[in-house]
Amino acid sequence: MTVDPAVLKELGNLRSRLPELSGSVLATADGMVVAHDAHGIEPDSLAALAAAHLALARRFAHAVNHGELRESVVECDGGYITSYTAGSNALLTLVTTGGANLALVHLEARRAVRRLMKLLVLEPATPRPEIPMQAGPPTPLARRTPMATLQNTIRGR
Repeated sequence: MTVDPAVLKELGNLRSRLPELSGSVLATADGMVVAHDAHGIEPDSLAALAAAHLALARRFAHAVNHGELRESVVECDGGYITSYTAGSNALLTLVTTGGANLALVHLEARRAVRRLMKLLVLEPATPRPEIPMQAGPPTPLARRTPMATLQNTIRGR
């Protein structure tokens, strides 16, 4: 996959503006890496975990009727992992050290997401096909018990 050099430049600029940034990954919502600037961090694993985290965070937002998810923060002993939605099909995940100014991280990341969204041309999410409805009344499943498998002559005793 060829990555637009402007996307890589944006991730590099983000690193220069945030010295506490350990790595950044731009990924699709299903966990595929689009581009990364992650030295010492496995970008494929981070993209997959961030996509799973994004899906769960979206469910949280909808469960409490707070609208669409924009970003999520995970605070750890050693720093922060922040994820920002970039449209409906992508996300930007940043890993920073504990000394990071979280307000500045948010500010720079939000600006970067706006610029990246202009550069990204991702395929729209394809809706999954619906499971066809069964015609007619639903029939119960046959009961399979140990007694049902015995011969009639043995059961009658």
